[in-house]
Amino acid sequence: MQCYQRGAQALQTNANYAVDMFSLCAAGDPGNAIFLQSLLAALKRKFGAKKAGSLTSFFSAGSRAMLKKLAASAQWRDVVKQGVEIIKANPSDHACFLAMAEACGNLMFYDAQSVHLRAALDASPADPEVNRQCARFAANQGHFDQAIECWRRISRTKGLAEESEREIARLSVEKTIVAGHGMVGRTSGGGKPGGAAKPNDAAMAGGRIAELKQTLAQNPADIDSHLELADLLERDGSIGEAERVLANALAASGNELKVREHVEDRHLRWGKQKVMLAEKRLETDDTPENRAAVERLRSTQLKQEIEVYASRCSRYPENLTWRYELATRLKAAGNFAEAIRCFQESMQDTRRRGAVALELGECFQKIKQYQLAMQNYQAAVEALGDREMELRKRALYRAGVLASGLDDVDAARKYLSLLAGLDFGYRDVAQRLDKLGSAKDKGVDG
Repeated sequence: MQCYQRGAQALQTNANYAVDMFSLCAAGDPGNAIFLQSLLAALKRKFGAKKAGSLTSFFSAGSRAMLKKLAASAQWRDVVKQGVEIIKANPSDHACFLAMAEACGNLMFYDAQSVHLRAALDASPADPEVNRQCARFAANQGHFDQAIECWRRISRTKGLAEESEREIARLSVEKTIVAGHGMVGRTSGGGKPGGAAKPNDAAMAGGRIAELKQTLAQNPADIDSHLELADLLERDGSIGEAERVLANALAASGNELKVREHVEDRHLRWGKQKVMLAEKRLETDDTPENRAAVERLRSTQLKQEIEVYASRCSRYPENLTWRYELATRLKAAGNFAEAIRCFQESMQDTRRRGAVALELGECFQKIKQYQLAMQNYQAAVEALGDREMELRKRALYRAGVLASGLDDVDAARKYLSLLAGLDFGYRDVAQRLDKLGSAKDKGVDG
């Protein structure tokens, strides 16, 4: 932080020193977008409007080779460190920015990845690969208009018009899907909730958007207008613009709690939409890149949900729903000890007692506390009724499998037989019952 402060103090009078200070910050904390933006601002001040090709570096060839070597061995933090040294000498090296963007993506530093991609685009706005990477990132973030604009630039390159048209059409469909999901549960133009927008509704919405933008231009502190505008933009599929409007609303409100929670809810919903779109993309085009994108988005969404629900548990300690939601996310993230604590606290909610007991059983089994796991499975079986049949079947299965692994054949047969009576085709219950007739199943962790 001292380096950052020194760089900020020197920026107006000593750009070289500011570049050195911000470089240390950006290399040491590659996920910090503020450090990176400050470095780029200092480089711009140092080099002015010089373009790529007008700048030289006596070690650029060797540095580029090292950058490729580090990327090939997945040393992503070192890629960023090496990249910082390269852009210090040539801040218009778009290939270097792309390499650093890839590294930040693999490290799940998405804010920094966005800054690197923007820098690459600024350095080489007509380059097809730069635009392709920017389009892919924007689409994954739900910023469809930005992605489409990138493909339009690509279409001007000879031989790429057909690919561009195909991608623009696909993104337009995805934008429509998101707009449709954004309207679920809402009423549009006096119609039924969840209905598709009619042409006159769209025209009315467009007029209202223009009206709200004019209102905000005159009164930027109008929070209600910010929120309404974000809602309309979301319905229109303009998620990126909606995000910016909500950020302005939060700033204008002075980070007011009500507005902050509204923004949090929107981001959670948009995150789910991004995962959904990535999953649909994977269904139609199963590539390693698309699989990695799905995993990254799921991980990001899970991390965001944990942060939001943890904050709400702190704000509303008596609200057991937030406690339960946090516990399920901690469990999904593999933080079983903390999940157990939260589940035990949410056990006070009698409506969820059976579901919570089942979740606790699975958490205890993951940390190899098998007796505690069995006790909770048994409690879940007793508490879950016909209204929660799928959970009851899962509890019976877990209890039966664990009992079998603990050599309690009678208990295993009891629970698995009850499950077979409810659903003989449930997973491998039939095969497990057959095995119990002749040999003991040793799969404790099944």
